[in-house]
Amino acid sequence: MTDPQDLTRMLLDARDGDAAAEARVVELLYADLHRQAVRMMRRESAGHTLQATALVHEAYARLVGSKTPEWKDRNHFIAVASTVMRRVLVDHARARDSAKRGGPEKPLSLDVGLPLSVEHDPDVLALDRALDRLATLDPRQAKVVTLRFFGGMTVAEVAEVLGVSKRTVEAEWTMAKAWLRQQMAHG
Repeated sequence: MTDPQDLTRMLLDARDGDAAAEARVVELLYADLHRQAVRMMRRESAGHTLQATALVHEAYARLVGSKTPEWKDRNHFIAVASTVMRRVLVDHARARDSAKRGGPEKPLSLDVGLPLSVEHDPDVLALDRALDRLATLDPRQAKVVTLRFFGGMTVAEVAEVLGVSKRTVEAEWTMAKAWLRQQMAHG
């Protein structure tokens, strides 16, 4: 297990162009990112053309290719990676839809056994649109959903990333799910 302070230093060094630090960060965080990608891909249809490994690699390429924020720690890195993986999935779904290939993707659910709507679960594009609307109304709730749903983070991890209490995250998560259910039910 790597000391969180060492990991934070490596993240900062990688951001500043240290290739050795970047390689070490990838090695240390790859398993976390891959688990996150596997969770995301389980929500997709069995015939999905994007695999978990490809999702991690595409997200990492986008992270490295963009102006990297000043990483605070492992959770901050995972939080940003979650958002990037969401964008990769949305871009992939948009490309699929615009090419009119294949059938509809497997519906998504915010909780196992707790669909947003009894009749229709959201697809990744519908959820993305709803999250964008939520972000204009309540950015923190949208971030909680992104970290919990796309990032697979625990309530405690989200609380740490956002600098709020676990109770606040639980309340925000509950309210956001209810709002998203309502939005998805009414298109």
